[in-house]
Amino acid sequence: MIKILIVDDHIVLRSGLAMLLGAQDDMEIVAEAATAAEAMEILKSSKPDVIILDINLPDKNGMELAEDILRKHGLVKILFLTMHDEPEYVGRVLHIGAAGYILKNAADTELINAIRAVKRGEFVLQRGLMENIARQKSRKLSGHTIEAAPPKASLSKRETEVLQLIALGYTQQEVADQLGISIKTIETHKANIMESLGTKKRSELVRYALAHGLITGHQHKELS
Repeated sequence: MIKILIVDDHIVLRSGLAMLLGAQDDMEIVAEAATAAEAMEILKSSKPDVIILDINLPDKNGMELAEDILRKHGLVKILFLTMHDEPEYVGRVLHIGAAGYILKNAADTELINAIRAVKRGEFVLQRGLMENIARQKSRKLSGHTIEAAPPKASLSKRETEVLQLIALGYTQQEVADQLGISIKTIETHKANIMESLGTKKRSELVRYALAHGLITGHQHKELS
């Protein structure tokens, strides 16, 4: 059972999320909070697996709250659910260690799947957001401009394709379907890529792909 804390100051949205997620057989809403202070108080006695967090809170910025939470409760997974699609927000999420970033206009199934994915330890970024970042001539992550740099590791053509699709938000199964190979092969490629790049998390792969110009705004393709 995935235990969920919802942090958003809009009661209608919280209620709607609680109804949607509470109807899932593998999810349980353990608490709701309208402010950062309420969320921190709840975490003193409750241990959710996933926190669904908005950026705009009345008493504190959601990004700052996420940093506070992760310092004190490092095992919890934070999934941002927000209206902000600006690249700088996504860049900061990559740096603070949040588990994912989804827009409020996402389909119900996309949100549900994202919650399950972050619980499994995956990094989730709504598809399309990466396109917005890739279109920028320079990459702005956490206030720093990162120009595309030559890759620091030698990847095969297939490994580069796998890395590009992962960075664009495709799941491992979708990457396998897109490239016409087995998911086991994708897992092997991903492990080899991480070893070559010295990375341990999907978010680090995304940052690497952005920093080294491995994806552009024209590479994204919707799956049929």
